[in-house]
Amino acid sequence: MRPYTSGVATAVVASALVAGCTHPSHPGAPSPSAHAPPEAPSAPPVVASVSAPATVPSGPLRFVAVGGGATPESTEISLEQDIDLVASTLPPPGTVLFAGGAGSLSVREEDPKPHGDELLLAVGALFHPRNGRQSRYAPVRLDAARASIDGVETALDMALSSGQGPLLLYVAAHGDQGDAPRDNLVALWGGQPLTVAHLAEVHERHERPLRLVVTSCFSGGFGELAFAHADERRGPSKVPRCGVFAGTWDRETSGCDPNPDRKAQESYGLHFIHALAGKDRDGHPLPSEAVDFDHDGAIGLLDAHTRARIAAMSLDVPTTTSERYLRSVEHGSAPIDGKLLPEDAAVVAELGKALGLPDEAAVEKRWTALDARMNRLDDALADAQAALSVKEATLGSRLLERWPVLDDAFHPDFAGMLGKNRNAITDVLEHSPEAAARAKAREDVDDADGELAGLEVEEARLLRLRRAYETLHLASALVHRGGAAARYYTALLACERGAP
Repeated sequence: MRPYTSGVATAVVASALVAGCTHPSHPGAPSPSAHAPPEAPSAPPVVASVSAPATVPSGPLRFVAVGGGATPESTEISLEQDIDLVASTLPPPGTVLFAGGAGSLSVREEDPKPHGDELLLAVGALFHPRNGRQSRYAPVRLDAARASIDGVETALDMALSSGQGPLLLYVAAHGDQGDAPRDNLVALWGGQPLTVAHLAEVHERHERPLRLVVTSCFSGGFGELAFAHADERRGPSKVPRCGVFAGTWDRETSGCDPNPDRKAQESYGLHFIHALAGKDRDGHPLPSEAVDFDHDGAIGLLDAHTRARIAAMSLDVPTTTSERYLRSVEHGSAPIDGKLLPEDAAVVAELGKALGLPDEAAVEKRWTALDARMNRLDDALADAQAALSVKEATLGSRLLERWPVLDDAFHPDFAGMLGKNRNAITDVLEHSPEAAARAKAREDVDDADGELAGLEVEEARLLRLRRAYETLHLASALVHRGGAAARYYTALLACERGAP
């Protein structure tokens, strides 16, 4: 079976949002609708110095926004655009920490016009492929401090030590999966991780509530914050916190794209942030019934989360802290009472209609067929990738047996050897039998990957619908039975429904 975990929620009652992923949206995904571009500033502001600290606001902070990758190569411009939109949408005062800080050359944009030594690029693509070679790097345009682990921890300690209402933490970063959900992490500037367990430790030094939204890959691991010390065995958290997340603890998400054109981007985070302001992903106003799902007259985190679940044409399978806790304490089922969870009821109605699936039986039938097809494609892609690795190794050996330092651009003999043998090296790379075999293997990988990518969004939307049905059955059983677990679950929901 493809990865699907019923217990993949993320929790935090103060207010924390985390965005990001390990890769941009697949080119095989459906084209997103147009999106208004003015989220990123048109010109960088004047900054006093590289990595200057962000402007210190007066009074207790209402939000902390954290973003970027561990290096410039992993700090795609879409992450900066998301953080900029967050900072302009959330009510002040707040503070921002992003990549290497204001003015640092930390933001990667794809270069629409490939340039450079074609032979050198071809050698690099064979021996040492990496994402950033056809990119340019821009200064951070946000009024932001460096998003290092020390900076983030200090900012959180300061923000949590004052103020009465929930603190909202928004992090737009890359995520990684640990051995267990509490070991999942976001990679901060300089490569140091912020793990789920460590965030629990930082928060539990204080009493201020925390709300968390994470859109990174494997962000559902932060659902463990529903529990004390992010440990299910310790029971409910004693410090109030909750959260909503772009993906389950074992799935990647979308949202990190070096293409600065917002019309070409699509992700949970893009929908979520706009929905908080009552808008669709294009920035157009939404009618209240399309975003205020609990009909309380305000747009809360869970409302925006639900809008993203319904509308995002992305590979995200979102989850929450309340979902994680529900799957920990409830193992039965009951007939659905849609009034308990109007948000999940809306997902069932709207997404079911969009997918042409009128009931739970139709969902399961479609899922069984799609899962089997994608498993076959997974196997085909793995075989094609293994074959490509063999062909690339063979071509590499053919080159190295004549030019033994061609795989080391830092070797003192590299530049001279490349300069003297350009034509011969090019001939092997382009016209040898090994090169032809490699090209055919690459074509096979691209074909298999393209076919699989074309189904990933359909799979994600189907999983969102499947999870909504499952959550409705579990919640109906738990709430109707009552008790302490039902009361804590209801408290988590109330926290997630809160507006920033």
